[in-house]
Amino acid sequence: MEHAFTPLEPLLPTGNLKFCLVILNQPLDRSFRHLWSKALLRACADGGANRLYDITDGERESFLPEFISGDFDSIRPEVREYYAAKGCELISTPDQNHTDFTKCLQVLQRKIEGKDLQVDMIVTLGGLAGRFDQIMASVSTLFQVTHITPSPVIIIQEESLIYLLQPGKHRLHVDTGLEGDWCGLIPVGQPCHRVTTTGLKWNLTNHMLSFGTLVSTSNTYDGSGVVTVETDHPLLWTMAIRN
Repeated sequence: MEHAFTPLEPLLPTGNLKFCLVILNQPLDRSFRHLWSKALLRACADGGANRLYDITDGERESFLPEFISGDFDSIRPEVREYYAAKGCELISTPDQNHTDFTKCLQVLQRKIEGKDLQVDMIVTLGGLAGRFDQIMASVSTLFQVTHITPSPVIIIQEESLIYLLQPGKHRLHVDTGLEGDWCGLIPVGQPCHRVTTTGLKWNLTNHMLSFGTLVSTSNTYDGSGVVTVETDHPLLWTMAIRN
């Protein structure tokens, strides 16, 4: 079975995609307001509430998240007090064996199920800049997603998007007009022994991807508007978002 997916669909000005939004503790960019306006549910992971609070100065009552979760070691006291006073749910998740991002997805999935929502995707803002250990933690969360939610999870920050392809066949639609010039396939965690692609300038045919041998970075598209990927192990897809 081939899994069809349009990674940049949430950023399109029109469409019927149903998605939820998670805000992490990284600077919010130009896509924030568009994604907020279209999201079914909106959540902040701990210090992500600081970012929301700061960027919406003067109009904060129009940008109240459904909940803020985390161990609350990053959220500023005045931010926590503001959202609590506005009726936003603050959910303590003190478990230190998982990141606030991972725990936020767990809470979000319970909310989705409790409200009986039909969700096509979860969009995450942040997690791809700043501290390298936290970037890798964001990637690690994507490896846990299949045990948390049936919805695909993408992470967006500035000009980059990442999405973890599970073993199998994938058809990625890259014809929204929002795609930048570059894309890549990164074998994080373990080698991918058999990877075959179409739609790229430099395609793979039963290639092994692994660190220390071959990693498909700085690739680009062949103009067909569709990229297919078949992989035997989880494989990280990354792509540019046009400025």
